[in-house]
Amino acid sequence: MEYDWDAIIIGGGPAGSTVARYAAQGGAKVLVIDSRKEIGTPLQCGELVPTNQELKRLCPDVPDIDDLFQRTDEIVSKRTSKMGLVTPSGKKLIYPFEGEILYRPLHDQHLVKMAKSSGAEYVTKAKVDDVIDNTVLLRNGVKYRGKIIVGCGGPKDPLRKKFWNEKSLNINVTFVLMEGDFEDQVDLYFGSTAPGGYAWMIPKKGGANIGIGVQKRFTKGKNLQTLSKEFFSKFEGNITYKGAGVLPMSGTINQFTKNNYMLVGDSAGMVLPSNGAGITTAIIGGRIAGQTIAENIKNEKALDNYQKEWNLQMGKVMKYSKRGIQWGGIMFRSPDILVNAAFNPLTKPIIWRAVTCKPMFGIY
Repeated sequence: MEYDWDAIIIGGGPAGSTVARYAAQGGAKVLVIDSRKEIGTPLQCGELVPTNQELKRLCPDVPDIDDLFQRTDEIVSKRTSKMGLVTPSGKKLIYPFEGEILYRPLHDQHLVKMAKSSGAEYVTKAKVDDVIDNTVLLRNGVKYRGKIIVGCGGPKDPLRKKFWNEKSLNINVTFVLMEGDFEDQVDLYFGSTAPGGYAWMIPKKGGANIGIGVQKRFTKGKNLQTLSKEFFSKFEGNITYKGAGVLPMSGTINQFTKNNYMLVGDSAGMVLPSNGAGITTAIIGGRIAGQTIAENIKNEKALDNYQKEWNLQMGKVMKYSKRGIQWGGIMFRSPDILVNAAFNPLTKPIIWRAVTCKPMFGIY
């Protein structure tokens, strides 16, 4: 059967552009379709990622991290060496954490450039209307045929929506960019501040990215708008941007591939539930998927090897992240007085192991 492309990727975010980069490097003919005029906008997240050195500690089974994560100085707004976990009473546990706060639009555009330099092609301002067999139909009537179709369009990806029945817990998040003076430390807030989720203050050059995500069933009648207004009022500064999004918090889905279809990034649940990290995990999954596509085109390697390799590189991390959020579920249902008491010098290392996707009590 003749195809226009070896792989058609729906969505040009971190997952999609990384799939495109590595598939094209391996010789595949790749097309990325994105509905946005400019990939990377509008901003949709907290913009925090670990440094490569930190990531090597957090994800020791992921190879060649320095090749995978290539960032120029202009992409990084600020670097931080500490993270605080904050209770409703204001009690704070501080941990060493080497992080980089991105200019997310510049970061995503950099990933696009790397994919294009590898040979991938892009179509923007193109809304996918349907996927039928090997054909992707755009709303404007244009059709593309590909041997492999990859869904990288987030929790509401059209490929996942049509062909996957598995449900995930998606929480709504809202955030602002605020000008002002903030500590050079990332802070995450728990308890009644962000019922069933967490809130954040992530410092940037000249300001901060401040946001909150909640689960409606834990909010006791308060809506996200009310909770976000209460949280944002804790900080002083001029709001220059308001954004919102959806964060999948169930962890990875059971099946990444179906026949010639693949899901990568948020559409496959590649967000660590215990800390909300999704940028780095999407890129890790994207490289594995892209390399698998290239091997499929060259050597007919089965596409389900993608999930097997993911499990080798990220399976333990995801398992302990899911376990950590299960323990966190107890905290979600607890009154603030217990949450405040749970954050103490004795529990400090246990809490950090849960947040960083390690076995909480050191037992593998």
